[in-house]
Amino acid sequence: MGKRIFDVVVATAALVLLSPLLLVIALVIKIDSPGPVFFRQERVGRGGVPFRIHKFRTMVHAPQTEGALLTVGADARITRAGAWLRRSKLDELAQLIDVLQGSMSMVGPRPEVPRYVALYPRELRDKVLSVRPGITDPVSIEFRDESEQLARAVDPEREYVEHIMPLKLERAARYAERATLASDIAVLCRTLGLLVGRLAGGTR
Repeated sequence: MGKRIFDVVVATAALVLLSPLLLVIALVIKIDSPGPVFFRQERVGRGGVPFRIHKFRTMVHAPQTEGALLTVGADARITRAGAWLRRSKLDELAQLIDVLQGSMSMVGPRPEVPRYVALYPRELRDKVLSVRPGITDPVSIEFRDESEQLARAVDPEREYVEHIMPLKLERAARYAERATLASDIAVLCRTLGLLVGRLAGGTR
């Protein structure tokens, strides 16, 4: 219960304080390319329950096709505004909505699409899905340059499934077992520092 109260308080405060920035982002997206402000995609949440995650749209709107599940390097589908949003990680701020709705937490394992969750070993899957997925976590900080790593692979899909995903899954399970409110606050502080660094023009 304590973590849920923390999530609601932080998400509400963030939405209020960041509302001018969020409105600017929405306006830039609408001006930059036709389509909705938000991108929504099915992900697997706590207990294996699916939900539709919010992100600020960073790619061209193509409702007739799902497209590739992985975004690799300088993906041709990424819009001009989307490139900046991805680089700064501001596209993830839309998930504050999911936190208020109860589908996500401020800190927790990043939610994956059903296709990849189906590949999880059962024991690790049960551990990772025992907690709410989050906007950030130690794993997403560690793998923050994942797209560039995939771009260097001969077969990005295979690289993700056979090498990156197992590492992320093991670390996510470790988080689910050991996380505390104090460790979550530390992750949020580190994430905020990285966000400020990216907005200031840094790459890390």
